[in-house]
Amino acid sequence: MAAEHTVTIDVNEKYTLTATMQRKIWLWLAVGLILFIAGAFWFVTGFGSEAAHGAGHAAAHGGGGGEHFNPMARVWANLWLNSVFFVGIAVAGVFFLATQYAAKAGWSAIIKRVPEAFGGFLPVGGVIMLVVYFLGHHDLFHWTHTGLYEKGGPEFDAIINGKAPFFYWPLSPEGGFPFFWLLRLVLYFALWFLVYTVIRKASLAEDQLQNRLDFRYYDKQVVWSIVFIVIFAVTSSTSAWDWLLSIDTHWFSTMFGWYVFASWFVSALATITLAVVYLKEQGYLKAVNENHLHDLGKFMFAFSIFWTYVWFCQFLLIYYANIPEETFYFKERLHGLGGVYSPVMIILALINFAFPFLFLMPRDSKRHPIFLKITAFAILVGHYLDFYLMVMPGTAKQYGGFGLMEIGAIILFASLFVWLFYRTLSKAPLIAKNHPMLEESLHHSI
Repeated sequence: MAAEHTVTIDVNEKYTLTATMQRKIWLWLAVGLILFIAGAFWFVTGFGSEAAHGAGHAAAHGGGGGEHFNPMARVWANLWLNSVFFVGIAVAGVFFLATQYAAKAGWSAIIKRVPEAFGGFLPVGGVIMLVVYFLGHHDLFHWTHTGLYEKGGPEFDAIINGKAPFFYWPLSPEGGFPFFWLLRLVLYFALWFLVYTVIRKASLAEDQLQNRLDFRYYDKQVVWSIVFIVIFAVTSSTSAWDWLLSIDTHWFSTMFGWYVFASWFVSALATITLAVVYLKEQGYLKAVNENHLHDLGKFMFAFSIFWTYVWFCQFLLIYYANIPEETFYFKERLHGLGGVYSPVMIILALINFAFPFLFLMPRDSKRHPIFLKITAFAILVGHYLDFYLMVMPGTAKQYGGFGLMEIGAIILFASLFVWLFYRTLSKAPLIAKNHPMLEESLHHSI
């Protein structure tokens, strides 16, 4: 229902990425890099004592051995974990934008430039993931060891050999170059960024229209948003299999694609909320009111419950079936590997479900920036830990942990994401002045 009040906006308002802000971001980026390098150096050079302690701890708790563990695995795992997490936020932000166009939603027209700017991280994220793969693929993905495919050899693994075409087709796995897997990685980013660029260019061209009844660019964005949704519907699952599920090559879950999508999407919603609230507090987006914030809060609330539903269903089905080939995944995280990951499993359920469910249930809490900021930050922490549990047990084994290296990696990637977000955001007006639903958005009231 439209409110009967007048809203005055500056349609040419642009976000200014000041020199001071750039210095702050680059300072944080440098801090993150230093912490990451220091933490990595500390862990790798002190691995002898760490391994002795870890082996004893694992033995005491019934964990695995890890005699052949390469300490660099934890370094690559941190880089891979953060790459996947922030790429997921970026692409899920574009997905949110696409759903708004596909649904012809009006309320979000005033904030659409925020998720639109998330796409600026995609090409950088893609390059980082490729580099990290080539640097640490043997430590990240067990299936890259060619001995696993040599029938009759000491390392031959029948299960992984059966999955070889998924990684190597049309090449032979003995060649060691996973053509099909790498082709998919490149295609994901190419498709995502290509369609995003078409939507973005149409959005910017719409700003230049003199006739607001000219809907050609809006229609183009609707069509390409639907294309993006179709592409993302497939690639969000297949990329989750490639980048995360294949770390634990023996394990398989038919719900894994949905599970990762839910985690990516609610993280993107939390990031959009934080960005909108921050911009408003800085004096931008004055037309954003408590009704827009309420809708963002509802999205976070709804998709926190959706994530919990998928997470619990995946766990319950595997636990109830009690098939050893499946249950080892959760046993490692709950009780195995020296119990390193047990606390994270418990924190995960509390912070990703109980906290947003209870905190965002009242109407008022979804309409006040302070409540939204606390919840959005908690959601980001919780879902980072969710990805941590998907990557670390299969790569860092019982030598996982949370120290300088992990903190540095988060700061490093978060700073890079923020810099690219602000850089993209500052290149266009914050308000899409010729969006056909702008008036509806300005008077949005619920």
